[in-house]
Amino acid sequence: MTEQGVRWTADQVLALAPDAASRKAGGRLGTAGPWSEAGSGKESVWGLCKGSGSRPYQTVVDLIGPAYKCSCPSRKFPCKHALGLLLLWAGDDGSVPARTEPPDWAEQWFAGRRERAEDKRPDSSGGAADPEAARRRAERRAERVTAGAAELEQRLADLLRGGLAAAEQAGYGLWEETAARMVDAQAPGLAARVRELGAIPASGAGWPARLLEECALVHLLDQGWLRRDRLPEPLAATVRSRLGLPAPADGPPERDRWLVLAQYDTADAKLTTRRAWLYGAASHRTRLLLSYGAGGRPPELSLPVGLALDAELSAYPGAGQFRAALGERFAAPAPAGLRPPGVTTGEAVARYGTALREDPWLESVPAVLERVVPVPDGEQWQLADAAADSALPLTRAARSRPGLWRLLALSGGAPVTVFGECGHRGFTPLTAWPEGGGEAVPLC
Repeated sequence: MTEQGVRWTADQVLALAPDAASRKAGGRLGTAGPWSEAGSGKESVWGLCKGSGSRPYQTVVDLIGPAYKCSCPSRKFPCKHALGLLLLWAGDDGSVPARTEPPDWAEQWFAGRRERAEDKRPDSSGGAADPEAARRRAERRAERVTAGAAELEQRLADLLRGGLAAAEQAGYGLWEETAARMVDAQAPGLAARVRELGAIPASGAGWPARLLEECALVHLLDQGWLRRDRLPEPLAATVRSRLGLPAPADGPPERDRWLVLAQYDTADAKLTTRRAWLYGAASHRTRLLLSYGAGGRPPELSLPVGLALDAELSAYPGAGQFRAALGERFAAPAPAGLRPPGVTTGEAVARYGTALREDPWLESVPAVLERVVPVPDGEQWQLADAAADSALPLTRAARSRPGLWRLLALSGGAPVTVFGECGHRGFTPLTAWPEGGGEAVPLC
């Protein structure tokens, strides 16, 4: 481990922070003062951080994961100590020198990670699960999902027969009860959509039209399941995915240098979902990684935006699906020296329309907009093509985030390249690059 790994920038380190509080606390620990016995190898960084107790915290980072381990009681990944250690290492001022071997406490963690990685590899000599038992379980679940879909169809029919105004009077309780029935039917995707329906009535001007639109999409999903035997297999796989039925990532492993385009979290009372968008330098494919954290804990997988992973990805089944599973990683994330090719705003909208033919429930598609300028449009904002008379409005969520002001500061009225999600509600910018070169700037 004497070879020194490629160092990240401070912005790339801070982009890993699970929240603003961790980012601020980690920044305070990015100096040499609280650290001792710090060291680094090609694929790892470690050190001891003085805390409030008599014993320092043992902090170690596997750069390939990236993965983190700290003896502090924090439930965040990475914790403030891991962020501080990485910031100290990124400073490249000699505070984290290259060393021959990590200390015993760090090596034990590395050894455990290697053993667990070996255990996860498929064993060709081992016995497979009983296929007949698996088939019976799948049949029982399909019967429950069918019963749930039929019940939901009746609920939608009653709603339309009684008129949409009745939905405002009924309140949220009836929708929550229907969602619970979909959970009992083992169709979590339907349950989530029912909860979204319940939040639309009385949500502002035009809510009846929005409710009718969402009801139509739920009806289409129900009918897709009830008539799945008539669908092409890719579309049937998409229906199963939208219903929330589990399916393995059965695509062949594809090794590439995957540029981390963006990473952001969404959360509800029970689950935090982390989305990471990757772009293959050789394959020119855009893939989505999903990871989850339950009970208020952030997901463990955290990738540095603007760096590239030498790794294998396997795609999930379904027509027009972007989701993939992260497989073996062969090196620590390193600077990529590339940007994905961009399109105009009109081309981005056209791509979304094409994708809807394969997945009618698709909220948005990934898109890189080339040479666009953020400009005001009354009380809203849009991204306008620098060389054409066209623009994309920003989504309501994008207009309320601090990333909008980072984008405006980066542009300064000049064209920029922006990666984000383009859908029927507009465009959500996630990462931007300045004109003429420069590092990626996370906007989320």
